Amino acid sequence: MLLKIALPNKGRLSEEVRELFNDAGLEVKARGERALTASLGGEFEAIFVRAQDIPEFVADGAAHAGVTGWDLVNEAGRELELLMDLEFGKCRLVVAAREESGLTSADDVRSGSRVASCFPRLTQAFFEKRGQKVTVVPVSGAAEIAPHLGIADIVVDLTSTGSTLKMNGLREVATVLESSARLVACRSNVPEAQRKLEELKLALGSVLAARGKRYLMANVPKTALQQVREVLPGLNGPTVVDVLNGGNFVAVHAVVPSKTIYRTVNALKALGCEGILVTRIERLMA
Repeated sequence: MLLKIALPNKGRLSEEVRELFNDAGLEVKARGERALTASLGGEFEAIFVRAQDIPEFVADGAAHAGVTGWDLVNEAGRELELLMDLEFGKCRLVVAAREESGLTSADDVRSGSRVASCFPRLTQAFFEKRGQKVTVVPVSGAAEIAPHLGIADIVVDLTSTGSTLKMNGLREVATVLESSARLVACRSNVPEAQRKLEELKLALGSVLAARGKRYLMANVPKTALQQVREVLPGLNGPTVVDVLNGGNFVAVHAVVPSKTIYRTVNALKALGCEGILVTRIERLMA
């Protein structure tokens, strides 16, 4: 049974998804740059579609699973099973108003205000939940220009850093939804499909778990072992191994955060450690 996985066909999200699958041993092999399908390591079949269409493809059974933004999944409103958060493509769907509007929170939005957004369903639901009556103005892109053209009073738009909103004279006043890339699936009672999706989750999860981590090995003086344990907590504490003819040294292995590796190596050197080796981790299964 060859499961179909719907993947974004272009953009930054598409690049990050392909990188993740390649690192997980599910290499994306297409016949050409414009191919609509590809093999994923011979284990799955990828179909390339617009990110916003992926929830529909999965919900309708055209694909067994798919990767797209959580914002798009919620906007589609289809019943899908969330398998995992892939932890990239992070952004926020926010309410933003012109700097000179005087609005500082969603409570300040007046009844009858016009709201421009590429996410009309989420926008309507957000204000309805708050008991605020607004008129949603659907747009297909560049929502931030709407207040300047008089099309709308405020906008609901995606942002990651907020710089584009500020550049266009807008400021955030509320967060509607926090989003990132997610692996979603249609609900299935087929045991083989469930098994393969669990295997896919395990493969992708092992790559994500390894990111930001390094594997460190060092020869440590036995007299400094307790201090080294404090420097190298590892996943469950460092692994200590006797060294053949090591004399006063033992070998210590640990998984450490990459962002602190500089300080970690210097701390080990200060404790008299030798033969320090740091290497990348491709996959990590706890």
